[in-house]
Order: sequence, then C-alpha cells, then structure tokens
Amino acid sequence: DEGTLIENVSIRNGKNIRGISSVNEIVLLSLEGSGMIGIPGFSKRLFEALAQEKINVILITQGSSEHSICVGIDQRNADVAKQSIDSAFSHEIETGKVEPLVIEGNLSIIALVGDNMKNHPGISGKMFGALGRNGVNVRAIAQGSSERNISAVISRNDVKKAINVLHEEFFETTYKQLHLFVVGVGNVGSKLLAQLQQQQAYLQEHLRLQIKVVGIANSRKMYFNDEGVDLLTWKDKIQQGEPMYIERFVENIQTKNLRNTVFADVTANEQIAHSYDGLLQRSVSIVACNKIACSSPYQYYKKLKDLAKEYNAQFLFETNVGAGLPVIGSLNDLLRSGDQVNRIEAVLSGTLNFVFNHYNGTKSFAEVVKQAQNEGYTEPDPRLDLSGTDVMRKIMILARESGEKLEMEDITNHSFMPPSCMKGSVEDFYKEMANHEEHFLTLYKEAAKAGNKLKFVASYDSGKASVGLQQIQPQHDLYHLYGKDNVVLFYTNRYVDQPLVVKGAGAGAEVTASGVFADIIRAGR
Repeated sequence: DEGTLIENVSIRNGKNIRGISSVNEIVLLSLEGSGMIGIPGFSKRLFEALAQEKINVILITQGSSEHSICVGIDQRNADVAKQSIDSAFSHEIETGKVEPLVIEGNLSIIALVGDNMKNHPGISGKMFGALGRNGVNVRAIAQGSSERNISAVISRNDVKKAINVLHEEFFETTYKQLHLFVVGVGNVGSKLLAQLQQQQAYLQEHLRLQIKVVGIANSRKMYFNDEGVDLLTWKDKIQQGEPMYIERFVENIQTKNLRNTVFADVTANEQIAHSYDGLLQRSVSIVACNKIACSSPYQYYKKLKDLAKEYNAQFLFETNVGAGLPVIGSLNDLLRSGDQVNRIEAVLSGTLNFVFNHYNGTKSFAEVVKQAQNEGYTEPDPRLDLSGTDVMRKIMILARESGEKLEMEDITNHSFMPPSCMKGSVEDFYKEMANHEEHFLTLYKEAAKAGNKLKFVASYDSGKASVGLQQIQPQHDLYHLYGKDNVVLFYTNRYVDQPLVVKGAGAGAEVTASGVFADIIRAGR
C-alpha cells in the first residue's frame, strides 16, 4: 500500500503555506505582575518549576513589557503545574509582586505551517483576518523568527471552523462556501430558494461563491442538513423536521459554528427580529427582509449596527424599503461619498400604489384591496399597509440611515382609513371597508375632478417625517407611477433641484426575493 514519503529536502511548489495543524486539549498558564518587569530570572524559574514535574511546554509567548508570560501545556498537567509554579513564586505572590497563576482551559493550538514565510509579508495578517471575520477569538500567538510556523491559541469549540476558514483562505482556489440559514419559506422565502437553486452554477463559475443552505424553517417546522438542503425537495424535507422554536433554531446555528454563516429572516416576526443581536455577537451575518428590527426603538437599531462592526459581520436590510430596488444602497453610497440628505419624498407602498391605481369606482375599494392581497402585494395583515404603519416604518428607516435618530411616535400619520376599519379581525376589516365605500369613492372623485391622482406619500424634511394620502398634480414626479411601483426622490447637497430618483416595482415575491438574494451575495463576498 502507498504511504507518506518523508524526505529531508522540501519540494518547491511555489506555495509558502504547506499545511494547517492543530493540537487539542491544552491549557494556557499565565503568570503576570508588575514585579516581573526588568527582573532577570523569572522565565528561568517558571520553566524550572515545570521541568521538575517533567511537564512539556508546547507554546511560549511573552509581551515586550515583561509584565506577563504565557505557556501552553497539556491540560492533564494543569493542576500539577499550578501547584509547582505557585510554590516557586510563593514569596512574590504573598508580597503582591506577582499574581497567582491563571489557568485557561478548553483550548487548542492551530498552526499555519510553511516555508520561507518571513520573506512574504501579509501571511499572518491574512491568517488572523480570516479568523477574525468568522468570530474566532485568538487567546495567544507564537511565531518563530524563521516564520515556518505561526501558532494561535483558540477555543477548542472553534477548531473545526478555524481549520476550514484557513484552508479556504490559503488553499481553496475554486470557490468560497457560504452557509445559509433561512427562516420564512412562504411566499417570498420559497421564491428565494428557487432563485438560489437556479443560480448555483452561475455563482460558482462567475463569482466563485457556493451558497449552501444548511437550515430552513417556517412557523411550524425547522430542518437542518450540514451537507446542504436539497433545494428541489425542501418542501418534503421540512415536513420531516422538528418543531420550530426560534431559540432552538438560533442555538443550532451557534452550536454548528460553521464558517461564513448568514442568517436570512424572511418573516414579519417580532421574536425573530429580536434574536439578531445574539447572532451578530457570534459573527453571523444577518440579511433581514423583516422590517421590525430596523423600525424598533432607535437604541436596538443602533445596537445591531454597532454589533455588526464590532464582530466583523454584515447587517443588511435592503428589502426593508422598496423590495428589490437599490434604495438603501443608493442612500448609503451618497453618504459614504460625502453627500448629505436634506429631503426625501417617496411612494413606499407597492400595495397602496396598486390599490389607488386600480380603484376608480367600478369595483369597490374592498375588492381592490382583496385583489392586492391575493396577488401577494400586501403584508400578511393588509391593515399594516392601509393604516400607513408599514410606510411609517420605511420612511423612519430611511431617515435613520440618513443620520436621524427618529422614533415611530415622531412621525405624523395623516390616515385616510375610517377608524372602525382598523378594529377586529381581518374579516371584519373587509366588511367595514365595504360599509364605508362612499368615503373611498369621495376621495377618488375629488382627485379625479381636479385632474390629480391619489398617492400615499412619505416625506422627510429637516429632521421631521410624515405620511399621508395626497392629491398629486400631473407635473409632479410622483404622478407617473403605475401598478405596484415605488419611487424615492432624494434631495441632497449635490442633487438640489433635480433629485436622485430610484423607481421600479416595490412589491411582489419575485422582486423581494431577488433583493434578499442580492444581500446574501453581498454578505458572502
């Protein structure tokens, strides 16, 4: 049988990194204290104490300040090592010059092994950058002057992920693998999975990106497969899954601890939206179709943005405003390039635009709203659209992204809906709308008589925001807006008289799914 050939001369293959190794079940011994600074012999006494007990030192690291020294040893020797070292430094410990020995367990060493690494700058930076992006915390570092080995002490729970991360960084030349968890596989979520399946080959060939869906969930069931969920048979697989609890779903993500992990929330669930912070703290990127997190109290919105920066994760929510339209991306590009947003005018509800474009009195207002719901343009509860609440959330998100610390109660809502329509069940809502048909017909006729169109407009100007039904004149930019389209007008320091306009379909499962898909790709790259 063929085996491994070991020679005393290395083969030059043009690669500086030859392998990745790990040593498990180690503990880190830390001796520190102000009494060590500038005093010779401390290191000698430490190693003599270990040598007397025949304890092998696997790794050594010491800061230039001489304030501390760390050594890594086999965890089986931890108790004996502590007794020996504390005894050797008992006088210094009693006088407070040295702290009692600190032992940190459940650790491993992962090492990058190579040749002639010292003449190739950036290798260690690349190594620690890759680990940091994936939330692998480094406890200690050791590197010889020959640069044949760079060692890092990490949590034993992170070893598998760290090895995969470094292998992908230094050896993988075909593609980067992304691990995706999707919650919400209904109207939009199912379209997202179909688009992922359709584009698999394209992403690998052109973007060198493989998106592996490893977990899916609806409101009842959740299903996981580390090898990847079959995107052609996922509907059958999810029925075989376990009961869905968001706490257990998040716990599964954290336990699996996979590299390059993205969590996509394609729901409108408040509990799920308030699980983002725990995931970001584990360097799991978030793609949120769900608007609740970004329209929660400003403190939580800011917390999520800060956590994403702190833990090298992405927090992306392009589809919160305008479905698949590049609204938030365009706004962020303006701000990053030094522009300032002074005013925003927008039609942000594809649902309301669809309703008012189709309502002319030939069908009742309730029938047109029902049509919009049947065609998938409304929120699960259409009252969120017709009350203006959904539009309030969207303009608040745009204002916050522009730098404003806005809350929902700061936004004025000029609602056109009779209060009785907003009470009771969804069925009651439709009945009440039918009872108030004359009210809706009057609104339409008044606008039509003046040659205007009804649009539900969101505005942000000088720190203040409002939403409400307006009559739009033919010369206005918002007048020529059809179907379920959205339009956003950004007036900035650079776009003063003629605004930057983002316009297009602002509702629908396909376009919303494509926006989520685009955010997933951004998170992966």
